[in-house]
Amino acid sequence: MNKIGLTQPNLCKVTHSYPSPVISCIHKDPHASEVSRITSLSSENRHTKSFVDESTSNALKDVHISTQLLDGFLDLAKDNTSRDLETCGVLGAFLKGRTYYVTTLIIPKQDSTSSSCQAINEEEIFAIHNEQSLIPVGWIHTHPSQSCFMSSVDLHTQYSYQVMVPEAVAIVMAPTDTSRSHGFFRLSDPDGMNILRECQQTGFHTHKEPVNGTSIYEDCSSIYLNPNLRLEICDLRH
Repeated sequence: MNKIGLTQPNLCKVTHSYPSPVISCIHKDPHASEVSRITSLSSENRHTKSFVDESTSNALKDVHISTQLLDGFLDLAKDNTSRDLETCGVLGAFLKGRTYYVTTLIIPKQDSTSSSCQAINEEEIFAIHNEQSLIPVGWIHTHPSQSCFMSSVDLHTQYSYQVMVPEAVAIVMAPTDTSRSHGFFRLSDPDGMNILRECQQTGFHTHKEPVNGTSIYEDCSSIYLNPNLRLEICDLRH
């Protein structure tokens, strides 16, 4: 099928599309009034701007995500969620200036349990990214019956993204967590990254905490929800 201005590979059937007046969001100022920065731990402030300390994120590029992505992903995951199975997806973005714009969410074929989700046939993901010149800037997954946090397995998955793209984000959707329904996380750098780089364990296990008292992972401070950003979802499970 055809995407506006581009030819879609047969591999990537766009199952959901959220069009807008522009395909790529053109905002010279990332703090434009309609773009909301993710800074709060509370889900009720999902679309609220606030000012935060820039000292930890000056070196990172901004990442803009469609306001439709979270709910769109949860809708596609609802069958798995009802069966207490995790669902995962991969974020594909293009880079313009110092901003990544996430325009594609890929739901790969996957093996899921109540506490894990593993993408299979990953070559299909790579083919889509290559065909559309997309950069993998993170991933999203559900915790259908658990709280909103990063497990040890999640930390290793995040490391594989963040070691390639420092701005990579891990989005956790926890629909049954009444205190925090979602989170945007990254490994602390250099502390968390160094711990994961040295860890050779697999499966669920504990990680040592950084010796300086910081956390092994943290909330992202460079994520913006953008209502003007076009989003296409490619569900490869069917």
